Amino acid sequence: MDRAKTRIAVLASGDGTNLEALAASCKRGELAASIELVLCNVPKAGVLTRARNLGLLTKCGDHREVSSRELFDEALISALRASRIEFVVLAGFMRLLSSSFVKSFHGRLVNIHPSLLPKYPGLNTHQRALEAGDRLTGSTVHFVTEDLDAGPAVLQVQVPIADGDTVDTLKERVKTQEHRLYPAAISRCLSGLSSIETPNSALLDDLEQ
Repeated sequence: MDRAKTRIAVLASGDGTNLEALAASCKRGELAASIELVLCNVPKAGVLTRARNLGLLTKCGDHREVSSRELFDEALISALRASRIEFVVLAGFMRLLSSSFVKSFHGRLVNIHPSLLPKYPGLNTHQRALEAGDRLTGSTVHFVTEDLDAGPAVLQVQVPIADGDTVDTLKERVKTQEHRLYPAAISRCLSGLSSIETPNSALLDDLEQ
């Protein structure tokens, strides 16, 4: 393995399309990182199949079988340290992380959220945007802090809301843009262009012009 590449882990609970996009970006050399570990908390999640098809190391533990959030997160931290992970990426990881986890990876932990934060933190973002009559939505990559979806933004992408959009159509268009957004945002973090102290947040399309 190229030692110049940052060792990253991806935590996910769902289908894993962002993982696939990140892996492709690493393979093309656009992202100076190697995905060393995929952690999941849902035993039948699609991300596990995608990861194994990509030849990535996976570990899965059902959080419902652990007595507390803190104990579950301690197991996650141990797995990350055992794999010498330098940077942690949340990609649809549907669990609130404990304070100890966030502190363990302070400044080295990012999440992707399907809205233009600070609008619509939490769940049901597409439904909330449609109900509000918004004409623009998108996705945000941000550093993770102990407050839900409140950490400094790294990079955003905007997605227009079309007449007749449903939650499903909007979700798919945002997801497509996330596959461009996440590798670019992580690259900014790993290169030092963005940090939790000086995030220097930007719009993806502005950077690409």
